[in-house]
Amino acid sequence: MNLTIMNDIKKLVFSTHNKNKHAELQAILPDYKILNLYDLGCDTEIQESGTTLEENAFIKAEFVYKKYAIDCIADDTGLEVDFLNGAPGVHSARYAGDSCDAKANVQKLLHNMQDADNRSARFKTVIVLFLDGKPYYFNGIIEGTIIREPRGNNGFGYDPVFVPKGYDKTFAQMDAKEKNTISHRALAVKHLVEFLQKL
Repeated sequence: MNLTIMNDIKKLVFSTHNKNKHAELQAILPDYKILNLYDLGCDTEIQESGTTLEENAFIKAEFVYKKYAIDCIADDTGLEVDFLNGAPGVHSARYAGDSCDAKANVQKLLHNMQDADNRSARFKTVIVLFLDGKPYYFNGIIEGTIIREPRGNNGFGYDPVFVPKGYDKTFAQMDAKEKNTISHRALAVKHLVEFLQKL
C-alpha cells in the first residue's frame, strides 16, 4: 500500500479537483499529506455517472487506482431534504445545472422550499478507500434544518442555509475548526482513520 512517504509522513491521494473539499479534508487530517488530482498531473474530469453517492465515490476512487496504480480515497456528498423527497441528493453539486454554481444551487433549493414548513434535512458523505485494489466504504451523516435565507461567509456549497441539529448557526457561520469537528465529512473521515489505524 502507498500510504507512507519519506520522513514517516503519511499521505493519501484524494480523487478530487475540488479545492474546497481538498482543503477541508487536509484540515480534518493534519497528520496526513493530502494530495489531489492536480498533484498527480490529472486534469481529466471524472464522470460521476452513478445513481447513488456510493457509486459516484467508487467511480472516482477506482479511476485513480486503475490509472495510477496507487491507493486513494474519493468521496461524494449529498444534501437530502425531506420536503423534496430526498432531493437534491446525488445531484446536489449540479442541482441548478452542470455549472456547479453553489449560489445558483442554493437559490433553487430555497425557491423549491418556499412553501415548506418541514425544513428538516441531512448531509451525507460517503468515502471510498481503494486499498490494494479493494474498496472500503465509510459514511458520515449529520441532521439539520434548511433556513429561509443564507447566513455566513465561510464554508461552501449549501453551508449558508444548513443549520446542524443542536446549533443555532449555519455551517457557513462556523469557523473551519468547529465545522470540521461535527460535519458529515468529518464523521466519515473519523471512520476512515479508525480503519487505517488498524492496518
